Amino acid sequence: MSSREPERLTPVEKQQLETELAELEGPRRTAVVEAIATARGFGDLSENFEYHAAKNEQGLLERRITLLRDRLSRALLVDKAADADAVGIGSQVELEDEQGERLQLRISSVGGVSPDSPVGRALLGKKAGDEVDVDAPRGAWRARILSIDA
Repeated sequence: MSSREPERLTPVEKQQLETELAELEGPRRTAVVEAIATARGFGDLSENFEYHAAKNEQGLLERRITLLRDRLSRALLVDKAADADAVGIGSQVELEDEQGERLQLRISSVGGVSPDSPVGRALLGKKAGDEVDVDAPRGAWRARILSIDA
């Protein structure tokens, strides 16, 4: 299941994952257990849609909990301030592609562009004004970094 490679996270990203895990292990898990107990009271489990739906939700919930625990166990905290001028984990980056279209993105494995994605790999360590070549699955493209914010 785990790649056992460290997952680079900022302290804020780690906190987001810990908060989600606490919500899933606490109130969400309790609600699913109650839904299963209620559904059992509806009779024959072989034809009980509510029971099967609740059990399915429980399986998805437990899988997400397992994934979050794994990610947090491999967390390697990074400090964006180490090189504030270069793109790093947690950086907000503004790009302009060859057609003049602007794109804003955040380098993050928690709700952003993954540092392990083609765009993330192309941007890491680069500075404002640098040209980057992105070798994406849908084709290569070039962009210029306009700005970097922590």
